[in-house]
Amino acid sequence: MTTRTTDTGKTGRGTWPLARVLRDRNAGLYLAGVVVSGFGSSALGLAAGVWVKDLTGSDGLAALCLLALWAPTLAGPALGTIADRVRRKPLLLAANLLPAGLLLTLFAVDSPGALWLLFAVLFLYGVAGVVQDAAESALVAAAVDPGLLGDFNGLRVTANEGMKLVAPLAGAGLYAAYGGPSVAALDAVTFVLATGLYAALRVREAAPEPPPVNWRRQTAQGARFLWGHPGLRPLVLAGGVTMLCAGVGGATLYAVVDNLGRSPAYAGVLYAVQGAGSVVVGIISGPALRRLGPRRFGAAGIALFAVAVAVRAVPSDAVVWASSAAVGLGLPTVLIAALTAVQRETPGPLLGRVSATANSLVFAPNVLGLAAGAALVETVGLWLLLPALGAVLLATATALARRPRAGVLSGTRMERL
Repeated sequence: MTTRTTDTGKTGRGTWPLARVLRDRNAGLYLAGVVVSGFGSSALGLAAGVWVKDLTGSDGLAALCLLALWAPTLAGPALGTIADRVRRKPLLLAANLLPAGLLLTLFAVDSPGALWLLFAVLFLYGVAGVVQDAAESALVAAAVDPGLLGDFNGLRVTANEGMKLVAPLAGAGLYAAYGGPSVAALDAVTFVLATGLYAALRVREAAPEPPPVNWRRQTAQGARFLWGHPGLRPLVLAGGVTMLCAGVGGATLYAVVDNLGRSPAYAGVLYAVQGAGSVVVGIISGPALRRLGPRRFGAAGIALFAVAVAVRAVPSDAVVWASSAAVGLGLPTVLIAALTAVQRETPGPLLGRVSATANSLVFAPNVLGLAAGAALVETVGLWLLLPALGAVLLATATALARRPRAGVLSGTRMERL
């Protein structure tokens, strides 16, 4: 059992929710930790692929860096169970310190023959990330005022996307000047700093009771709860379809740039425009969630994303810029809605494995989409592929927005988010 301690005088009801989040001590510490660790992770994410490319000249091996980082997501339900078997705060600290130590071993990577170490570290980095996300989701639900969860999760997106605008450039510059080990050292330092911020959180946790069933059955309990919940299941499924389409669409980025007659470097401009859109939606997501509810908020964002993807086939800089901004605005909405709903609707003892299962169902399809998109973009024209993706997304938005049958959500709090 985790309970929250806070200074009640700092979160008055009359204060604007965004200001309340920033004034909440625990929320502020969490967001600072997200900014710090996100900076290092974004810097390493770019540098790792460049590092492999420089050592081997192979695009395929460079792409394996992304696979190594994402592969542990497939084991999310089992890894998330860890967060329900131990106290969450110590687990969160350990999940930050472990990759900090592992990253320092990358100073030994100086030839193609040592790349196995880089891939092993990236894989374990991904494992730690899955465990960290599960522990953090469960701890946030207890450490942050429930009425502020939507605002907090939106600001977390803002923090992550803000780091993606600056960290890859910083990582590329550091790599060019001092090589891959310097970026690994930077990331290790950010993990240590984030650990210090998380250690300052004020939460009281009792040791969880010994589970009455084995690990496999305990993991299955989380999956059954998620699948059997009439409010969470459609949000998570819509998130998975959206991320599958996002992967396919992401694989077409350089084809879109070619369609504009621009050089590949122009993709960086479109990434920046998309990131700016995500920063904006993170700020407005809390009020929008309260006004629309999670299903309509997620559906509206998916619909915007659908239109944005479809019009990217138009060979116009202005249209593609507007599309990129709309992708940034629309894509995160269902992710924010699903995460907030999981945190609010799941009993505390189940929250680690349920949130990890939800993350697997939402984010694993993105990897499949990237692989499918890489094949489709070579054989299907943008004028057909992108509108087809838009149609799938519009159908997903329509299904999510459809009002559930009367009584389906009885006993839940989904419409009171």
